[in-house]
Formats: sequence, C-alpha cells, structure tokens
Amino acid sequence: MPAATNRADLLKVTQKEFTKLTKQLADVGVDLAAHPFEDGVSIKDVIGHRAHWTRMFFDWYAQGLENGYADIPAKGYKWNQLKAYNAKLREDQADLSWDQVQVMLKDSHARLLAFIESHGEEDIYGGPMAGGGNNWTTGRWAEASGASHYRSAAKFVRACLRDKDASGGGI
Repeated sequence: MPAATNRADLLKVTQKEFTKLTKQLADVGVDLAAHPFEDGVSIKDVIGHRAHWTRMFFDWYAQGLENGYADIPAKGYKWNQLKAYNAKLREDQADLSWDQVQVMLKDSHARLLAFIESHGEEDIYGGPMAGGGNNWTTGRWAEASGASHYRSAAKFVRACLRDKDASGGGI
C-alpha cells in the first residue's frame, strides 16, 4: 500500500487502519491478550508497543522543532538495536493491564488524529520533518507511527486468533 501524500489521505488511512485493528481487538479477552505467541510476545505486548511508538512520534516532532535533531528511534538506540529496545519496552510495560494498554492505544490514536487535524497540508507534507534524518515528511513519519503500526498489529492479532482457533480455542 503506497504511503499517503496528503493530509486528507493520511487522516483516512489512519482511521481506517485503527478501525480494523480495534474491531479485531473486540474479540480479545484478558487471557488471550496475555497469552505468549510467537517469540513469547503477546497481543498485549504488541498493542502496548504500538501505542508507545505512536507516542514517540510526538517526541521526535517536538525535538526536531526545538533543536533540528530527534532521537530516532530512541535515545541511546540505533535502528539495528530495535530488538533490544523492544525487549526493554515489553519489560517496562509488563505490569500494565490489558485495559490500560487498550486505553494507551486509544489515547495515542486520538492524539495522532488531533495532531493531523490541527496541522495544515504544508506542515505535514511540505518537506522533510525537522530532525527526521531523512527526506520523510512529517506526514510520512506520522503514518509510519500510526496507520502502518496499526496494520502490522492487526496482522499479528489475526495470526494469534488463527493459532487460538487451530488449537481448539483453549486459551
């Protein structure tokens, strides 16, 4: 799926992918959310991760505006260290409940929509995001942190639901 190139399409894809994900999550109870699947990662872990990464976008954006540099992906980490960063994130979020993680996701999504709606076309797609370190626009970073993450989370949830069904639903 090609990336959005304007504010209207960004809003549309962000809402579309969030709606797909939340429809799937409606079928996920507390036990299933906490059940470890591939590599010991649970649905709760993945949803907490996605909410966190959406929030990180706002840090990157603010840092870029403030000093022209952003700690992307995170302070003290390079892209080739994401496995370690994500493992630490899972550890940091381990005590969160399924309800808390879902609220985090909804809150970060609402904040992302408000951000997109409150910024004009030029702000979002007029040039590279300050501090982004590449030629991606603010809109492209927002999509990567929102809609793209929702899409990959939905794919993970679908696979978990299939695994549950294949195992006789005993989770």
